[in-house]
Amino acid sequence: MFRRRRSRSRGACSEFFGGIETGFERGAGFARLHPLGLRLRLEIQGMKSIVLSLVRRRKGAQREAGFTLMELLIVISIMLILMLIAIPNMLNLKSQANETSAIQSLHAIYEAELQYQTNYPANGYACSLAALGGDSSAGPPTPQAAQLLQHDLASGQKSGYSFNIVNCTKTTVNNQDMYTSYEAVGVPQAVGKTGHRGFCIDMTGEIKYDPSGGTNCTQALQ
Repeated sequence: MFRRRRSRSRGACSEFFGGIETGFERGAGFARLHPLGLRLRLEIQGMKSIVLSLVRRRKGAQREAGFTLMELLIVISIMLILMLIAIPNMLNLKSQANETSAIQSLHAIYEAELQYQTNYPANGYACSLAALGGDSSAGPPTPQAAQLLQHDLASGQKSGYSFNIVNCTKTTVNNQDMYTSYEAVGVPQAVGKTGHRGFCIDMTGEIKYDPSGGTNCTQALQ
């Protein structure tokens, strides 16, 4: 019975460390998604080498004896250290990726506004994302649904950021409202988690940002 319990323990340990190796590979794969992930990849690979070296040495030295509690505690400690290093870095990489996506989304809104003004000169610019969006299956484009933006961006939520069109200037020409200016803004859904900076763009096409994550965009994007 004692030998059977040890056999089960060895099987559980093999399964556990197989999961460790898979986790290391997935972590390194995530880090490759962003250029700034090189440092994180090196940290993951270093920790992986330490853990797997310990596992292989232990398997070769005492194949029948299983793992001691101390050895398991050492490996778990290394795993915890890795998590403390990797998780904040991964969250930061995700925030930076969201910011890059937000900048691209504002460029898309700017291009859609130019096209909207060309298609509907009597209306000027659109003063809502809904006017730039729309579903092609609902019929041809209209000033209220110009079908110039993808659905997710037209809904105002994309990749951890919320978008809106604000500060529109309106004039009336021949009883027709015409918007002559606008500002499109994108702010993190959770400042410090889904993104750090808020971004703004207007008719000039210049993107500025608010380092506090709001819409007081005063700093030019480099």
